[in-house]
Amino acid sequence: MNSPKELLNLPFQELTTRANALKEKLHGKKVCWVRNRQINYTNVCCLRCSFCAFSKIKKDSPAAYNMSLNEILTKAKEAVDSGACELHIVGGLHPDNPFSYYTDMLKMLRKEFPAVNLKCFTAVEICHFAKQQNRLVESILSELKEAGLSMMPGGGAEILVPEIREQICGEKESGEEWLHVHRTAHKLGIPTNATMLFGHIESMEHRIKHLEMLRNLQNETGGFLAFLPLVFLPKNNVLGRRVQNRTSEEDILRTIAISRLVLDNIPHIKAYWVQLGVETALKALHCGASDFDGTVMEERISHAAGANSPGKITADQLQELIKGQGLIPVERA
Repeated sequence: MNSPKELLNLPFQELTTRANALKEKLHGKKVCWVRNRQINYTNVCCLRCSFCAFSKIKKDSPAAYNMSLNEILTKAKEAVDSGACELHIVGGLHPDNPFSYYTDMLKMLRKEFPAVNLKCFTAVEICHFAKQQNRLVESILSELKEAGLSMMPGGGAEILVPEIREQICGEKESGEEWLHVHRTAHKLGIPTNATMLFGHIESMEHRIKHLEMLRNLQNETGGFLAFLPLVFLPKNNVLGRRVQNRTSEEDILRTIAISRLVLDNIPHIKAYWVQLGVETALKALHCGASDFDGTVMEERISHAAGANSPGKITADQLQELIKGQGLIPVERA
């Protein structure tokens, strides 16, 4: 196997062929998918990340919202009644929501839907809860797990390398803090995903450093289930003034292929169609990706920044898309 830096210089076809071969060694022709729904409970956030088009700083802004627990339950019930077995719940860092809002949310959903996977709260949110409560991350995660948390999504990683992170989201927790939250979750038996936001001001070397940090943590804990490369979307955000155009499809597919080869200790690389676009995500299934995410039902964060993908895909449509690539859709719980 080439070193991570040597992979950067491989011709596109050789790189993607190698990544696809590794994917097929791990998973054959199978591509995972899930019946899921995203619920973004608030867009009020005390951070000012330069790439974000979703958040509202002022809670009294006409466009600001903060869902009640009943509103969240209604959305969850609609999803579960439609067959969803996973609820992906994340939001902004609302300054006024008490910690009980989040624990009560989990308890409510676990009581109503005991078999549903509750994938909730990024490492950024966990750090926010801990700072608000003046408690350790481990204490916060333990209470959330007891309340019903199944696993955590991978959001908030952005670029873990300090010199880039400070420029694009300097108010956010550090890369080391993000890793600490996931390390702690893994030690508590809470599996997580990981992400990387790419295609803005970072270099290929920064991407490699980011992947190596994830690889090292996975070697230590084995707690990551999947990695999601997220392409930067430049619409309606400050960073988009510096990086006006979305990166190329070839760069996206190369990044997915490199991710598969570097992160050979993480089970799945996701082709997140919401962010990549459906056509590019389908091509990614031949470049190392083995998970097409899911039905989603309602996505707000990426679409606020200019994602041109549909807001949802039905289970039947999703499976047909995968079959159309000569691959085998496998529904995961």
